[in-house]
Amino acid sequence: MAAKLKTLVESRAFANVILGLIVFAAVIVGIETYPGVMDRHGKLLHTIDKIIIWLFALEAALKMSAGGKKWYRYFTDPWNIFDFTIVVVCFLPVNAQYAQVLRLARVLRALRLISAIPKLQLLVGSLLKSLPSMCYVGLLLMVMFYVYAVLGVFLFRENDPVHFRNLELSMLSLFRVVTLEDWTDVMYIQMYGSANYPFSEQDLARYEFNSNAQPFIGAFYFVSFVALGTMIMLNLFIGVIIQSMDEAQAEAEQAKRRKHIEDTGHISVGDEMALIQKQLKALADDLERLQKRADKE
Repeated sequence: MAAKLKTLVESRAFANVILGLIVFAAVIVGIETYPGVMDRHGKLLHTIDKIIIWLFALEAALKMSAGGKKWYRYFTDPWNIFDFTIVVVCFLPVNAQYAQVLRLARVLRALRLISAIPKLQLLVGSLLKSLPSMCYVGLLLMVMFYVYAVLGVFLFRENDPVHFRNLELSMLSLFRVVTLEDWTDVMYIQMYGSANYPFSEQDLARYEFNSNAQPFIGAFYFVSFVALGTMIMLNLFIGVIIQSMDEAQAEAEQAKRRKHIEDTGHISVGDEMALIQKQLKALADDLERLQKRADKE
């Protein structure tokens, strides 16, 4: 029985049915954002929603049953835990206390598309894998933001108190610059002086301007910041993500091969060669470490 259920839940048809059900559930949630439709067809939509929840529960039960006596293996997959959590939350009692949680869970069902499509799983997995390296790149970006923000306050505070009045406002203005949102306007204020830039009447009445044109410093400051912050840092982020995607894809291929070996009990010639190469590399590394230790002694 467990073998038949395993064949069923791993079949392409079953995956396509679940994928279609997820898309249908997402459409239903979107339709519920229209009050007029809910007034006319609210009961029908809620009934359909309950059926969808029970079908998702049936999917989880089938996947657990497919494991036979080792049904708990279902929870070794993080995506299964995600799916199961959404199903459980959707069965919470509907009252004022849990209404917001229930709405959130129903919206999050659309995210089940990630768990239903392997390529999306690979993308999300690579993003999660790249987080540690991205944190270091982000830290470097924050240091650069801080240095430029301090310089901006010292250089442009009197000429442009709207954008560089203090440190936190300076950092916010630099965030606007790094996103390339009308960043040239901020640069031209410093290059030509605030007296030659059309500030609003509210700004002119609120702040005291001391126009100071700095053509070279203004241009160098902003061009260098955009070059470092937008071009170089963005490429660093992209490089980290691409590297993580390659690693995640290699791990996915290894997991697929291991699963094939566990299911069939056979190993292909390519996998056997890869295993031998891995063992030879480990042996070579051990010999290299022993040689280095012998040279030191």
